[in-house]
Amino acid sequence: MKISASNHLQGKVVAIKDGAVNAVVSVDIGGGNIISSVITMDSVRRLGLEVGSEAYAVIKASSVMIAVD
Repeated sequence: MKISASNHLQGKVVAIKDGAVNAVVSVDIGGGNIISSVITMDSVRRLGLEVGSEAYAVIKASSVMIAVD
């Protein structure tokens, strides 16, 4: 896989919460860290995602904001 995004983390799909149009896919990237993403149900099917599948969480952002109370 070649991709322009610098931040891609390999992990295992641990949950998929199906909705009418979108799904929330949770990927365990190790160290007790889980990243969740909302993607279309069509993408879940097209990628063949299921709990236990290996997958990458790809993070592409032009800015990251930090806030405190």
